[in-house]
Parts: sequence; structure tokens; C-alpha cells
Amino acid sequence: MMKLLWLHLLVTLSGPLVLCTKERRHQDRHHVKDNRRVKRDWVWNEMSVHEEQTKLPFYIGKLKTSQIKPNSRFALQGEYANSIFRVKEDTGDIYGFERLDREKKSQYELTALFVDRNTNKTLERPEVFVIRLIDINDNAPIFTQEAYNASVPEMSSHSVSVTVVSAVDADDPTVAGHATVRYKIIQGQENFSINENTGEIFTVVSNLDRETQASYEVIVQAKDSPGLVGGFSSTVTVTIHLKDINDNFPTFTEKLFTFNVPEDRRVGDVVGKISVQDLDEPQNRNTKYTFLKERFQEWFQIRTNAQTNEGILILKKPLNFESKDNVFSMNIEATDPSIDLRVAKQEKLKSTAEVVVKVLDVDEPPEFSSPFYHFKVKEDVKLKSIGYVSATDPDAAKRSVRYSANVNRDDPIRVSNTGSIYIEKSLDRETNAWHNLTVIAEEVDSPTKKASSVNVYIQVLDVNDNAPEFAEPYTPKVCENTANEHVILRISSTDKDEMTPGVKFTYYSAEKENNFTVLDNHDNTASIIVKNGAFNRDVAKFYYLPIVISDNGSPEQSSTNTLTITVCKCNEKGEFTFCEEAAKLVAVSVPTLIIVFISIFLILLVVTVLLILKRMQNRRPIILGKNPAEIHEQLVTYDEEGGGEMDTNSYDVSVLNSVRRNVVRPKREVDPGPILYAQVQKPSRNGEMFSVIEAKKDEADNDGEGLPYDTLHIFGYEGSESTVESLSSLESGSSDSEIDYDVLNDWGPRFKMLADLYGLEQLEEFSY
Repeated sequence: MMKLLWLHLLVTLSGPLVLCTKERRHQDRHHVKDNRRVKRDWVWNEMSVHEEQTKLPFYIGKLKTSQIKPNSRFALQGEYANSIFRVKEDTGDIYGFERLDREKKSQYELTALFVDRNTNKTLERPEVFVIRLIDINDNAPIFTQEAYNASVPEMSSHSVSVTVVSAVDADDPTVAGHATVRYKIIQGQENFSINENTGEIFTVVSNLDRETQASYEVIVQAKDSPGLVGGFSSTVTVTIHLKDINDNFPTFTEKLFTFNVPEDRRVGDVVGKISVQDLDEPQNRNTKYTFLKERFQEWFQIRTNAQTNEGILILKKPLNFESKDNVFSMNIEATDPSIDLRVAKQEKLKSTAEVVVKVLDVDEPPEFSSPFYHFKVKEDVKLKSIGYVSATDPDAAKRSVRYSANVNRDDPIRVSNTGSIYIEKSLDRETNAWHNLTVIAEEVDSPTKKASSVNVYIQVLDVNDNAPEFAEPYTPKVCENTANEHVILRISSTDKDEMTPGVKFTYYSAEKENNFTVLDNHDNTASIIVKNGAFNRDVAKFYYLPIVISDNGSPEQSSTNTLTITVCKCNEKGEFTFCEEAAKLVAVSVPTLIIVFISIFLILLVVTVLLILKRMQNRRPIILGKNPAEIHEQLVTYDEEGGGEMDTNSYDVSVLNSVRRNVVRPKREVDPGPILYAQVQKPSRNGEMFSVIEAKKDEADNDGEGLPYDTLHIFGYEGSESTVESLSSLESGSSDSEIDYDVLNDWGPRFKMLADLYGLEQLEEFSY
């Protein structure tokens, strides 16, 4: 056996060597011919050896030369020389010292040297040679993915392609099928098959049902060296999911669905949900619900919820417990029209269930006989009932109903407790053509006080109670030399009353025509025509033309409107060059002028009364001419007068008393109402009363709105150590007093007014 192996190795090595030797000799001859170089003596350039040799070192080949010289040796150069590959210097034998893997590196390039041992001088030109590795089957096929996921629609027919798996072998594909891969299913072959050459997987059966089994695991084997003994293999798992199709009909989860619904549910509310079971996935569910009897469609509607596939029962008509339709028993059918009957699994294509809706009684508010009310009334009607609203209790109790409306005090519309709509005063269509209000109906004897409301619309019908007027404030102008029969203006009118298509206006002059003529055009307009031209601005710059405008209403209304025509200077082309401004009251009706004059008169009257009152308030009373006995009411105490004096009510004498006794009294609460006298801050010490008097005088002098006797409040207080006795008029009102008041004139300007008062009394006595 060993001999055969060596023989195979010798044949493998010698073949390429001989071939390469011939090629090399040919190349050497070529080089000698072209380059004039010495003939080469190397007789090799390539070696081969099997990969994965485990016995180290292992023989690879031999370097040979035709020249044998003494003191010569063989050597190697290159990346792997003297590490992986080594050469015996005497014989040229090359050995490998590491295990080699062709899949990592399939060949190595080295440089062979033949040199002198002593000088290391090359005896032959260095030659590059190749060591090639011969492949052995040492790699198993590897799948391109660790696991495969694929899908196929359920109920697919036979031989439908599912997916393709692929495996790669790292061995040399040119050597004995080492890299040739064949595929085989070793698990799941009862439902799927595989192409052994391409790895494509197909279905085997046509009844794969997702609802029975949603996915399958198929194990695929990949093996190399087909037809030979041995070889390597690997496996991979392929998960095949069945994609859902719409092949199942919906089935009701219950045979009877019952719903209790209060009668006050609104139209559009959901009153119940019915459910079905569909084995398909949500995207393949398309349930349709229908009533087996069409009469129930008047009351209810069924919609399909796209997410849950439920049937949503929706109210289409108001419910009433008191009516005969208070229990609904309906048969509803569920089906799926989008199912392909060729793949449908159920024999029964539809499902039926009974749905019962019971109406429950609730205390309902009154119901009006109409969803809204519309009344019409003429604008000149007074104190008249224009209609009524009516509401009844829908419950079995039939309670009484009371009506009301939230209206303002000035609103002319009223609602009685019985529902009558009436007006308290006449309406004006030109002010408000519509009156809208909300009427509330409330149960009288109900503990819950149920109430409902309705909108009432009152339309005010027009009565011809307004006269027509100019449509705009016209300002006509005319040149001094305007010719006769020349139209200077075309006027139109408007009416506050309703302008119906049949309204006609007529025009004529209110006075005898002199310079202008009013021509009715019979189309609700009129033309102003010059009758006597050649105007003279020195005689008249303005002409006033009163025009009566009448309508054809019933009763007929008319008004007089005045046109102010301005005479202007014009150039030769008839263009206005200079015009005065017309009066501002042009084209104002007589009733309007009367209202304006009355308003002006009332304003003047109010202003006059206010001026008189103001003058009376500002007039100061003449005090100096009065007797001291008459003015004592205005002279408040200057010193403490005792508890019997009535005049002390007008001034708080406790301020002076507290100062005299040097006692700080607590503040008294001040009435927030109007006061006649200014509040004075109490002095904290006896010597400060002088500053208080000065401050009080300045305040009184600068107060233009106060009463005139403010200045006499505090003149009498001279301090606790003053030699002057009390100056109160209460003690000195008699003419029998022996006090000489002339001394007041010597006290300075502070007591000048008192000196004048008492001096005046003496003059009056003398005059008597």
C-alpha cells in the first residue's frame, strides 16, 4: 500500500517537472538567443503536495541543477522560506513544517538559490517556483443562511414554489466532486419536495389549511461528493408559514342577542353589538349583516366594525315605550360575499341569529307638536294673540305642562302659561323684521321637572307706514347760462318699507314752478329740467325746489324733499369753475326738521337749568350783614361750651378738649357719607394748635366746592394759656356785654374777620 502511494506521488510530481523542464529549456534557449546570456541549468519550476498533512515534516520536492560545484549549497528565499518551507543545502530536498490548508492559501511562491558556501555568491541565477496544494475533501457544504423563513398561501395547489435554499462547499470544485452539492429533505417530505440540484422547495399536497396548522418546519440536507463513498453534509431548518386566505364563513357566537334600550335614546345612538366568529385573519374578514324582514330597517341599521368584525346596531327612528312598537324581535343573517366558493370549507354559507330589542320606559320631557313654530303678524297690530305652542307629556301619567320664555322687559313678545304667543305693543318691521324666542315647556307636577324647548320664529309683515325719500343727498349744480329744457339731474327714491316689485313712486313739485320743472319718468325716477335759464348769481346763488314723492301703498305715503340747486360759474365748455357750498339741511323732510328743532330746544333748556343751579351753588351768603344772633349757627364752638349746647353737634369739640387736657382719645369711626366740615388731625401736644389752624385756613381757602362757613370753625381757640376769654357767640350774643371788642383790631390780621363782625354789630345798633 505504501509503495502504491509513493508511486502515485512520484507520478504526480514527475509529470509537471518534466513538462516544466522542457518549457524552461525552451525559455533558456530563447533567452540565450535574445539576451546573449549564459544557458540556465535549473530543470524545475513547480511542485505539488496534498493539503492537511499531519505528519511533520513532510517531503515536498527536490531542487535540481545540471551544474555540481564544490562548496555549493541550495537556499530558499521568500515570505514562507525557512519557516513553513525548508531546504536541505546539500541535496536540495524541500520539506514542509506546518499543516497546510488549501482553502486558506492554495499556492506559495518561493525563490530557489544555488550559492557558494564561502562567499554566498550565487552560482546560478535565482529562480521563482510555485508549490501548489492538492485539494482533499475536508469541508462540508455550508448554507448561506442559518435558518430560512418562507410562506405560501394556504390551500395552494401541487408543485407551487415556496423558496430556494443554497449551500456552498469550500473545496476545489475541479477535483472529484469535492464541491458538488446535492439537496435532500430529511423532515417534512410528506408535504414538501426539493430540487436536489437547485435547492428549490415545492408543495406536494393541495390541502394545507392554515386554520389547522399555521406553519411547518422542513429540514434540508446539503451533501457533497455525490456518487462517492463518504463525503460531508450539513442541514438547515426551513420554516414555512401558510398565508391566510378568506376561506371561512362567519358564524354567530350566540343564537339569541337581547338588548334593553331606554326610550330616550337619540337617533344615531348604538343600541347593541352582535358578534360572529370567523377563523380567518382580520384582513380576510368581510362580514355583512342583513335583516331577514325589511320592516326593521325603518327602525335600525347594522354596520360592520372593520376591526372587530362585530355588527353595530344603530337607532334610526325615535323609540316610544307608550306605543305598540316597544319590543322588536328580528332575525339577522351574517355572511361573507367575498369568499371564493371553490376554496370554502363550510357547507353552510350563512349564519342566522335572533336579536331582541326591548324598549324601557323613562320619564320623558314634554313633546311639542311641531319641531318649530312660525307666526306672521302685521307691524301695526297691538295687544293681540298671534298663535300658540302646544306640548304634551308622552308618558302614561300625562302631566300638565306650563310654558315660559326668557325674554327681556323691553321685548314686545310674551308667552302665557298656557302657551299663547301675544304682543304687548305694536311691532316695527323697519326696526326688526324677525323676533325669535325659545319657549320652554315644563311638567307641572313632576318630581323630576322635565322640560323641553322649541324655537319660535315671528315674522313681522310690512305695513306702508313710511314715506319715500331721496335715495341719496343730491347736490345739483347749474351754470349761469344753462339753456332751457336742459336736464340737470335724475333723481330716485327709496322707502324704508318693504320694496316689493310692484312699488311705484310719483314725483311733482310742491310749489309753483318758476325756474325748474320736475318731470316724472314713470320708472320710479324723475328728471329735473331747467325751465327758465339765464341765471344771475348776483340775484340768487341757490334755488330751493321742494319735491313731493308719493308711493302707491295702502295707505299712500308721501313726503316733501327739498333740492338745493347751486348756480355756478362755468367756462365756455360748460365746466363748473366756482360754486358756493349749499346749506347742510338740503333734502331734509319737514318732520325731520321739526324733530331737530325740538331736540335743540331741549338741549338748550337743560344747559340753562344747569347753569342756574351752578350759579346758585357758587353764590356765597352775605354773612357780614347779618345780626350775630342769626349767624351763631354757622360759628361752631371755639371753646368747650358744656353739654347743654345744641350747636356742638355740628363739630367734634372733643378734639379741642383732648388737646387742652393733653389726652389722646381713640379715633371715632367716620361716617362714609358726605360731611360739611373737613376732618382735622388731632394735635398731639398743646402747642400745635396754631399749626392746625393755619393748615385749616389754607385748606378752606383752596377749597372751591366746600360750604362758605368752613373758615369760622377754629378761630376761637387761643391755646390753654391765652389771656383772652372765650370768643364764642353763644356767650356774647347779647348787646349787654361789657367786653370791648375793639381790642380785636389790635390782635393782627388773624382776627380781622371777628373784629369786623363785632364792629359791624355796633354800627347796626347805632343805626337803629
